[in-house]
Amino acid sequence: MKLLGLLLLSVLCCANAFNITKILDAYPDYSVFNDDLTRTKLADEINSRQTITVLVVNNAAMASLSGMDLAAIKRALSLHVVLDFYDPEKLHQVTNGTTLSTTLYQTTGAAAGNGGFINITDLKGGKVGFGLAGHGAKLDSTYVKSVKQDGYNLSVVEVSQPITTSVAEAPTPSPSNMNITSVLIKGGCKIFADLITTTGVLKSYEDSIQGGLTVFAPRDNAFTGVTNKMLTKLSSEDKVAVLEFHALTIYSPLGTLKTSNGPIATMASTGAGKYVLTVTSSGDTVMLNTGINKATITSSLLDDQPLALFSVDKVLKPKELFVAAPAPAPTPEAETPEATVPAKAKHGKSPAASEASKSTSTSFAPATAKVCTGLLAFMVGCVAVFML
Repeated sequence: MKLLGLLLLSVLCCANAFNITKILDAYPDYSVFNDDLTRTKLADEINSRQTITVLVVNNAAMASLSGMDLAAIKRALSLHVVLDFYDPEKLHQVTNGTTLSTTLYQTTGAAAGNGGFINITDLKGGKVGFGLAGHGAKLDSTYVKSVKQDGYNLSVVEVSQPITTSVAEAPTPSPSNMNITSVLIKGGCKIFADLITTTGVLKSYEDSIQGGLTVFAPRDNAFTGVTNKMLTKLSSEDKVAVLEFHALTIYSPLGTLKTSNGPIATMASTGAGKYVLTVTSSGDTVMLNTGINKATITSSLLDDQPLALFSVDKVLKPKELFVAAPAPAPTPEAETPEATVPAKAKHGKSPAASEASKSTSTSFAPATAKVCTGLLAFMVGCVAVFML
C-alpha cells in the first residue's frame, strides 16, 4: 500500500507541474513577455508554484517597458503574477465586484506597504479592470481574453497593457547604494551583518552585486554558544572563508533554487568540489546541505535582481573547516534472560507440532499468493486510472 501511495503521489505531483515558458512558446504574440520571464528568472518562480495566474501582455504593449533595466522589468512583471487562480468565469464573478490579490512582487521584500497587491474589479459592460491597490489608483489595464488554463493550478489571461508603478520602474540602485547590512539587520540577522562588516567580507559582497549575488544569512538565534566558540577558534582567513561560503556569485531567487537541486559553487569555492553547497527542496521548503550540517531557508529578505538575500536557520559549516559530530555511542542493552520453554520446544518439535506447522504453512502459502496477486492487480489498476 505504501508503494501505491508513492505512485499515486508522483502521478498527482506530475499533474500539478507546468512550464510557463513552453506554454507561451505556442503564442508568438507573447514572445517578448516570455523572453523577459526567462531573463528575469520569473519563469522559475512561476513553475515552482502550485496555484498561479499570469497576466500576459502582447508584444506591442510590452514596448512601454523597453527602456527599463532588467531589474525594473522584473519588478514590473512580478505584478503580473498573481498568487491565486483566476479563470474568465472567476474574473467576471469577483465577490462584491472588486478584490485585492497578492502578486509575486509582494513576496520580494521590495514592495512598500501593499505595493505588491493589485486591484481586480468587475466593470460595467462585462469588462474586468486591473490596477494598483493604492487608494485612487486607476484601473489602466483591462481583460482581453483567456489564453490557457491548466486545471485549477495555472491560468494565463491576456491584459491590455502592463500594470506597473513608479517604484517598480525606477532604475536599479548602483551596488554602492545597496545597503545590504540594513536589510540583514531588519530581517533579524544583525550578528551576521556585524561579522561581514568587521571581516571585510561585506566589500566582497558589494563588489559581486553587479554580476549577481545571493546571500544566505543565519538569523541571530543560529549563533548558539557552541557555534560562536567554534567560530572564535578559526583563523581570520578561515573565518572569511566561512562567511564567503554563505554567498553565491550568481543571482538565484527562490524559484531558481527550487529547480537547481544539486551542488552549487559558493563565493568561497577555490576549485572543483571545494566549498560547495547542495540544494534540495520539498514543496516550498529549500534546504542547504554543507556535508556537515543542513540549514533551511526561513524567509526571503530581499529579491531585487541582481541581489537576493535570504535568512537561514543555521550557520553553514563547510566540511573543509569543520568535522561532523561523532555519532553517539550505542546504549548497552540489558541482556534479556532466555525464556523458559519446554525441552521439546527448545530443541525440537514433537511430531504433532511438526505436522501442525506443515499444515499451517501449506494452507497459508496459496492464500498469501492470492492476496498478493489481487493487491498487485488493484495497484496497477489504480495507477492506470490516475494516469488516464
